[in-house]
Amino acid sequence: MVASAHSRRSGPTELEVLGFLTDQSGVPLSLEDFAIPLPPPATAELGTVVVVGSSMNAGKTTTAAALVRGWARAGLHVGAGKVTGSGSGKDRWMYEDAGAAEIVDFLDFGMPSTFGYPQERLRATMVGLRDTLARRGASVVVLEIADGLLQAETHALAASLPGFADGVVLAVTDALSAVAGVEIMHDLGVPVRAVSGLLTASPLASREAAEATGLDVLSPAELIAGGALDLLSGATVPA
Repeated sequence: MVASAHSRRSGPTELEVLGFLTDQSGVPLSLEDFAIPLPPPATAELGTVVVVGSSMNAGKTTTAAALVRGWARAGLHVGAGKVTGSGSGKDRWMYEDAGAAEIVDFLDFGMPSTFGYPQERLRATMVGLRDTLARRGASVVVLEIADGLLQAETHALAASLPGFADGVVLAVTDALSAVAGVEIMHDLGVPVRAVSGLLTASPLASREAAEATGLDVLSPAELIAGGALDLLSGATVPA
């Protein structure tokens, strides 16, 4: 069932439900039946960095994977997780290919898609992801929040980042989105540490965003080459 779609999208794939997986008594099984429990509080030794975006397709997963790669190349035990979205192996595989030693996402906490779940459940899942990764030995954690800052669930989670995230990287498509995204995060009390995303494919747009926001604009290659480590040391925080 599709409520609305971009005009360039073709029709949805149509599926026929043939039956349900059940337990031995015939009761249909749910992903909730296999959800891992929320762990006791824990923090990663070197901190938690959260990647948020100005919109869909802004380069959030590529940015998160670049952070993972930069830290893994430095010998760190990296944890990565996806807080919200729809069930797919793509993001998990990108984290794994980048070198993440520990990976969990919302699927592990019983949600095939986070659409429609209450904000309290999503916030608890975000904290649970961090705590799970830290308890599994991750010395640094990166978490990715799906969609864009104007999307209701994403905006609410972003408002929960003060006191939770040790750093936030904003992935954007253009310089104007960088300015607006930084302002939205500032209004929420969340300072952005650096800008990345699809915007970095354009040197001109990158320079514009850096001048307008006063923040470092780091491409995935720059994050891998040392920018990810600089984020942990606070080197990208503007004076």
